[in-house]
Amino acid sequence: MLFCEDLSVSTPPHNPISFGTTGRPRARGLGLPLPGTPGPLNAITDVPGIEVGMTTVVEGSGVRTGVTAVLPRARGHLLHPVWSGMFSLNGNGEMTGSHWIRDGGWFTGPITITNTFSVGLAHHATLRWMAKTFPQALADNTWLLPVAAETYDGWLNDIAGQHVTEAHVLAAIDAARPGPVAEGNVGGGTGMICYEFKGGTGTASRRFRADCSEFTMGALVQANHGLREWLTVCGARVGEKMPENTVWPRETGSIIVVLATDAPLIPTQLERLARRASIGIGRGGTPSGNNSGDIFLAFSTANDPGPLPEKPRLHFDALGNETLDAVFLAAVECVEEAVLNVLIAAETMTGKNGRRVDALDHDRLLALIGPKK
Repeated sequence: MLFCEDLSVSTPPHNPISFGTTGRPRARGLGLPLPGTPGPLNAITDVPGIEVGMTTVVEGSGVRTGVTAVLPRARGHLLHPVWSGMFSLNGNGEMTGSHWIRDGGWFTGPITITNTFSVGLAHHATLRWMAKTFPQALADNTWLLPVAAETYDGWLNDIAGQHVTEAHVLAAIDAARPGPVAEGNVGGGTGMICYEFKGGTGTASRRFRADCSEFTMGALVQANHGLREWLTVCGARVGEKMPENTVWPRETGSIIVVLATDAPLIPTQLERLARRASIGIGRGGTPSGNNSGDIFLAFSTANDPGPLPEKPRLHFDALGNETLDAVFLAAVECVEEAVLNVLIAAETMTGKNGRRVDALDHDRLLALIGPKK
């Protein structure tokens, strides 16, 4: 069994905007002509206060899975609600806590992402972690409904064996740190497939201005979606020109997107922001197939209301709706780039029953896109 709890804190040997924690190039490191201005890490952890941790589980020839944890606030403040919104583009998947996010506009605690058959365990283990971290608050009947989400890794992973344990989830949460975030075959994305190439975990960020102030948008994705023929990179339909070694006769995957920002937004605006993840993944070519669970969460670290229980009166500072175009564009751009970072970071994997999923060939991709203009 391989634990990779410290992947989020590895020191990259090159500029982290363009190179990953292992030194391999990211989308910008390949020279792909991507718009916008990333933050210094080009990761969701560019949003102040956010930490990411992972546990990667690889055993024998058939276990290829793991857990990714995102802490939206400092550990001591995880009982402070985080204002949020969610959107399900296609609902063949699960994200716990989403009903309350739609009604109440907030969630508390770590976000965990894993495989489909382990989402309940991730929810349970997150509650265990919160009870251990905040024993008095939970003894006083503090109400919690963690966010746990999933995508299906059963092609490469013995998913029915349910190899993710409570210890794996706790380790991912405990490992969460600021700094560069590992990508590709790591964490919850270990056994995932994207456009019938090896998929997994990816992230990106954008700096943007709204109302004369500068803010940060970050995205983290667990990408397990798309058919090869759909794949579009920087406007070029490259997938149909790489038809070899495909996996599916029809789409049977999913994608989870977590969007984070320090821009002050109210829950209805955050729900609108979550919808824009649809455009970000759409730039990659997916129409969001019938069998895909394409579920998106957006949250803001601004307007901390203090710890639960919720106060009788709340006060918000929020951007006006007329300023939101820059916010929406930042979300679209960093979701698109996070998916590309998955495809470029992921490595060829052989898993359950000897099944092999190839990584995207970087040189071939660049040849199909053509020279930069």
